[in-house]
Amino acid sequence: MSEIKIKDKSIAVPGETLAVGMDTLPGAGTYRQDEKIIANRIGLAVVEGRTIKLIPLSGRYIPKTGDTIICKVIDVGFNGWRLDTNSAYSAMLPIKDATSDFIARGANLTQYYDLGDYLVCKIVNVTSQKLIDVSMKGPGLRKLKGGRIIEVDSNKVPRIIGKQGSMVMMIKDAAKCNIVVGQNGIIWIDGEPLNELLAIQTIKKIEKESHMSGLTDKIKEFLEKNGNAKN
Repeated sequence: MSEIKIKDKSIAVPGETLAVGMDTLPGAGTYRQDEKIIANRIGLAVVEGRTIKLIPLSGRYIPKTGDTIICKVIDVGFNGWRLDTNSAYSAMLPIKDATSDFIARGANLTQYYDLGDYLVCKIVNVTSQKLIDVSMKGPGLRKLKGGRIIEVDSNKVPRIIGKQGSMVMMIKDAAKCNIVVGQNGIIWIDGEPLNELLAIQTIKKIEKESHMSGLTDKIKEFLEKNGNAKN
């Protein structure tokens, strides 16, 4: 029988024993040493079934295939667009993955996406050399118009989204805003100015307090208190 030595959602430090016993499995940020599961970095301990893992508290976004991210167009070439992914690596959006429209050779690509535009994309490939290909073909993938862009620590995105989207849905409903959360830590918010401000304050509060227990109830109370003040 395994024994969990650390509370769920508490902070672990490198070398700390998180669990003892063979029934618990080591997840991301941990390793097994004999019967112990040890932390190999600072992070938020999360117990999921039989697995214990650590979510990093900080650090730049690392692109992964399948992630939905918000990118900024930083270059327009002959064959597509180069995008800032809010990581150490830029991405390429080739013409064939950018639109279902037929684009003639030599066409002015800025009529589709221009420098400075923000796009919701999906990562379809990351090579061992960190060359990243993205696509705009899929539900919800599009160019963003209007609204505000904010940046958060990408490691806090799961807490901002919540289980099955519960946290971000609560913010959308209370702040009456459209919100798109990129897994790279870029977030788009669109609504009335005061409502956008409420959404931003709430998201920043989650980012700051993501390691604390009872976060959902705290955010619900914050939204009820401040939402009424702004309406």
